[in-house]
Amino acid sequence: MDGEESGQAVLPRTWRPRSVRWVAYGLALLIVATLAVLAAILPGSWGVMDRVLMVGLGLAIAAALHLLARPRLVAGEEGVTVVNSIRTHVLSWPEVVDVRMPEGEPWPSADLSDGTTLAVMAIQSADGESARRALEEFRALLHERGEGREPDRS
Repeated sequence: MDGEESGQAVLPRTWRPRSVRWVAYGLALLIVATLAVLAAILPGSWGVMDRVLMVGLGLAIAAALHLLARPRLVAGEEGVTVVNSIRTHVLSWPEVVDVRMPEGEPWPSADLSDGTTLAVMAIQSADGESARRALEEFRALLHERGEGREPDRS
């Protein structure tokens, strides 16, 4: 009997934004392809370095767009890895107290046991029902794995 048949989630489980990834990678491909074609058909008065820099600019823009598509949330046996655009946070299950996504917010926030919050950009409200389902799945895993204690307020 595997984890799904017994009612437990199979780990590791990864969530990623959907629409943002499609848009970011689609734009990156379009920009790089367009600038590569332009570099190839430029008049002879444009030098080799101009052409190389044009393609390089396209690649730099694609790299910036990759930062928008990079976020993911990975739930494993030992804890949670939150990968946002720039930073990656590795947390144990007890460090994550709760996750919430108020109406109108672009992504949920994880409440941590030290009293801080952490944006979880992997689940984005732009994904609609898929985001709601991902949030419910992660919240269920969080409660199954055990919540951290509330920070001492004294």
